[in-house]
Amino acid sequence: MKNNFLEAEWRKLVMINYVVDKEILIPYLPFKTELDFWNNECYISLVGFMFMNTRIKGFRVPFHVNFEEVNLRFYVRYKENEIWKRGVVFIKEIVPKVGITLVANMLYNEHYETMPMAHSWMHKDDKLIVEYQWEKARWNKIKVIAERKISPIYSETQEEFITEHFWGYTRINEKNTSEYGVEHPRWEIYNVIDFTIDVDFKSTYGDNFEFLAKAKPSSVFLAEGSDIKVLKKSKSQ
Repeated sequence: MKNNFLEAEWRKLVMINYVVDKEILIPYLPFKTELDFWNNECYISLVGFMFMNTRIKGFRVPFHVNFEEVNLRFYVRYKENEIWKRGVVFIKEIVPKVGITLVANMLYNEHYETMPMAHSWMHKDDKLIVEYQWEKARWNKIKVIAERKISPIYSETQEEFITEHFWGYTRINEKNTSEYGVEHPRWEIYNVIDFTIDVDFKSTYGDNFEFLAKAKPSSVFLAEGSDIKVLKKSKSQ
C-alpha cells in the first residue's frame, strides 16, 4: 500500500490501434526513452474505459470514484540495468472530473484535460455494446459491438503488445522524464465484430493528429480490464 498512489478498476477498455509513421511521434518522446515497435511497426492507440472504485492513497474522494477516461497514447521503452522497461506516453487524457485533471497534471506531469463525458454499456441478445463520448467543439464517440464470449490474450500477439506496457513516461523537458509503474494482471478480451469512430481528432488532439480522422485502424478490440495499481512517481531522469 505504501508505494501505491492510486488503486482502482479499469473496465471495458475500447482500444483502437493505428500504425503510424514514427517521425510523427519522435517530438513527443521523453528523454532517454525510445519508440517501441511490434512487428517493426509503430502504433498509436485511442483508448476509452471506465475508472471504477477509485481510491487515492487508500481513500475514496467523493464524486471521483467512478468516471470515464479517453486517452491517445503511444508505446516506448527504456533500458535500465540492462533490462527493457516497456511503457506508454500519453498525448492527452480526457476525464470529466476537474480534480483528477489537477492532481494528475500537478503530481505526474501528465496531459489531462477536463471535458463533459458519457458512456453506455449494454447487453443485447448475445452482443456487448460499449460506447464512450466526450464533448470538444462537438460530441465525439467511440463505440464497439462485441461478442459476449471472453478470451485470453496470448503471448506474442498485438493484443499483448498493446495491453502489457507497465510503465508511464512523461516528458518534463529535454533532459528530464518522470516515470511511474502500473500493475495489473493479464487481461481478457472480447471479439469486436463492429465499431464506430466519430472523432474530431483536430479539435481534440491538435493539428498533428488530424490525419487519424481518415486513417484506418489496424485493429480494434475490447478488453475487460481488472483491478489496477498506479505506483508513486519513482524518479526523474
